Amino acid sequence: MKLPEAIRKFQELDQAGVYVFSRDDIQKMFPDEKEKALEKSLERLRGAGILEYPCKGVYINALAKSKKARVIEDIAAVLRRGSYSYVSLESILSEYGDISQIPVSMLTLMTTGPRGVYKTNYGTVEFTHTKRSLSEIAQRTVFDKERRLRIATREAARQDLRRVGRNLSLLAQPEYERS
Repeated sequence: MKLPEAIRKFQELDQAGVYVFSRDDIQKMFPDEKEKALEKSLERLRGAGILEYPCKGVYINALAKSKKARVIEDIAAVLRRGSYSYVSLESILSEYGDISQIPVSMLTLMTTGPRGVYKTNYGTVEFTHTKRSLSEIAQRTVFDKERRLRIATREAARQDLRRVGRNLSLLAQPEYERS
């Protein structure tokens, strides 16, 4: 692939708000590119400062104007594309004010896909597998349009924390449990 062509394609996607890609996404953008040639092109794009490589299999358009404050959430969405995932556990409980410690640069999600931990230069993404059905997940979460991710309700996140055996001592008791 030629550098000007790659820049143009990444700019077009940036205008549509897309700036995080899997390797497969890039392969589809340049279908005529052979495997070895694609690898070399990706290396050139990284060397030229056009692409970032935050973790295995994920690329970010470094020149993107659409990059959000929560890049780590977009990375998480690409890492588990094809699975249902939602922000839960310590990450969302911290936002709800239900845990005393804020997980700095850590994003915790429940997923129907495999569990895993990914360290990136934007923070760490931790996926915890759930066996909940898709209908249960839909009932226990809400879609956040700004984030383009589902987030657990307060009660669902508390239940997830208990269910996976996490450290419950961080969890502040809600008012109705204190009396």
